[in-house]
Amino acid sequence: MPHETPYLQVADQLRARIKSGEWAIGDKLPSRARIAAEYGVGQSVAQRAMERLVIQGLLEGRAGSGTYVRRPRERLRMVRSRHREHRGGSPFRSDMHEQGKTGTWECHSTARVPAPDHIAERLAISPGDPTVFTRYEFLADGQPVQLSESWEPMAITGETPVVLPEMGPLAGAGVVERMRSIGITIDLAVEVPRPARASQRTANLLGIGTGDLVTEIERTYYDTDGRPVETADITVADVRWEIAYEIGGPRD
Repeated sequence: MPHETPYLQVADQLRARIKSGEWAIGDKLPSRARIAAEYGVGQSVAQRAMERLVIQGLLEGRAGSGTYVRRPRERLRMVRSRHREHRGGSPFRSDMHEQGKTGTWECHSTARVPAPDHIAERLAISPGDPTVFTRYEFLADGQPVQLSESWEPMAITGETPVVLPEMGPLAGAGVVERMRSIGITIDLAVEVPRPARASQRTANLLGIGTGDLVTEIERTYYDTDGRPVETADITVADVRWEIAYEIGGPRD
């Protein structure tokens, strides 16, 4: 991934070394300075790479001692980060790759769907304005992981080659890449997570019990002018996945 942020490149390589068995559960990793020297990066980059793996549950820090490989979690951790949208290709496929899994999805898009009132409000359009509505079922190694329902205003994509997310020259590339191809730069993603209970339909699709806990995420993408260009409702099974948000702090 040539456009990947340097600390993500280092994190990917450290993750691969952990999964290959170079460091076993309980082993102490080399110091930040040593990792930085090995990869030819600054210590702040090495630190962020290790923090990324702590967030993902692969490493744990011990005060005054160092960073160690931790025992795997029973629930996998799904990391939400602004960088996931700028790694090139599908963010979901990248997320699953970090977990050592193959991410795929099934979907169906319908054009000229009138925007429901709550969707129109999120997209700053009028109720009934035409949208492209896409329903997704995301899979990891063939097993259901998450569901998503997405809306895009046809006033933005309607006369372009990327009007349908899973057809055309950038099929499956993700919202950020598709919008970039028509001159729109996505500058911000806002996500609102809420706990909920699985309906019968949701439970059947995710392979869980009716009434089981799920996390519902309301996500909206904005361009550099603050205009909403896509919004989605994402559903994740709580019994299988916990969700962590990576929030960058000030760096020297």
